[in-house]
Amino acid sequence: MTVPVRRLWAAVLCGYLAFGAALQALPADVPQRYGGGALASGTAVGIAFLATALGRPFAGWLADGGWSRPVVLLGGALTAAGGVGQLVAPNLGVLLVARLVMGAGEAALFSAALPWVLAGTRVAQRGRVAGWFGLSMWGGLAGGPVIASVVGDWVWWTIVGLAGLSMVLVLSTRADPERVEPLVRIRRIRDLVPAGVPLPGATIGLAAYCYGTIAALLVLRLRDDGIGVDGYALAVFAASFLVVRFTGSPLVDRYGGRTVAASTVAIEVVALIGLALTEGAWSALVFTGLAGLGLALIYPACVSMTLDRVCGLRPGVSMGVMTSFWDLGVMAAGPLGGLVAEQLGFPAAFFVAAGTGAACVLVCLVFLRPRPALSPR
Repeated sequence: MTVPVRRLWAAVLCGYLAFGAALQALPADVPQRYGGGALASGTAVGIAFLATALGRPFAGWLADGGWSRPVVLLGGALTAAGGVGQLVAPNLGVLLVARLVMGAGEAALFSAALPWVLAGTRVAQRGRVAGWFGLSMWGGLAGGPVIASVVGDWVWWTIVGLAGLSMVLVLSTRADPERVEPLVRIRRIRDLVPAGVPLPGATIGLAAYCYGTIAALLVLRLRDDGIGVDGYALAVFAASFLVVRFTGSPLVDRYGGRTVAASTVAIEVVALIGLALTEGAWSALVFTGLAGLGLALIYPACVSMTLDRVCGLRPGVSMGVMTSFWDLGVMAAGPLGGLVAEQLGFPAAFFVAAGTGAACVLVCLVFLRPRPALSPR
């Protein structure tokens, strides 16, 4: 079977570059265009992840049954439509709807493309390939803010252009994937959530709250206190994230997902406490870089733990559900972090995120002990 891996990788990357650029633009753009404070900005950032979280399991379910290409095509179209909607939105309500549309597109784009790629991969290499292909999503989330900082006032046109390019790349794919296994009928929640996924999912979801707080509130926190590096702090986060992700991924195979997740998220906790307490530009950048380091390996670590626990079967649903926990964590961090910031101040919101990161480490060390793999059914 021929799978257009490079084209799918590029399509997902472009879609998530658009998504990541919006994360940089929204915290400052929402107050300027529509009014409102941290709560409105956090909601605008987080609400897209609600649609993404709900859409991923269904996209993976359809992909496992051989419907990858139509779902990926739909994902590219929804991503482009959401980008246009955010560009022209006349009020906050329309913007939130456009964010939901883009979030649904991102869910279909990645969560149907990944099983398509894994369908043409030997079982022994699925974990490695899943981690590599995941760079298309995480690279976009990390690199999008950098692009937004560079293009300045052209950010929304750039978002639309990237989303459109993603759709064109998907449309140019021709090969249909083979049917991997019969489409499983969904009669109960266990048919959509394979056994063995919830604990790795909880791990990445708690870590995601840390990322969501940074994405929604870091720019506002630095700007509110006049620290002066709000224009490129997320770019520092992205650079640290990408360097560690590229160079550190082999650590997952060497030491195991549980060990890597616990040790790196512990660094994230330190970084968030530092961001809560910092008062200077240089220390803010150092802790921002540490935050990127702390989150860089959580996804490959949780991919490894998930595939081990489900024996590598039904990868589309398993990866979709596990990644949905990430989306739910980011979604919760936007409005909840914004509410805490408005009521108690920005440092309090970062302390809450640090507590969530500590809970993530606890789950890894106490509940995710090495055990024999489980059947996905």
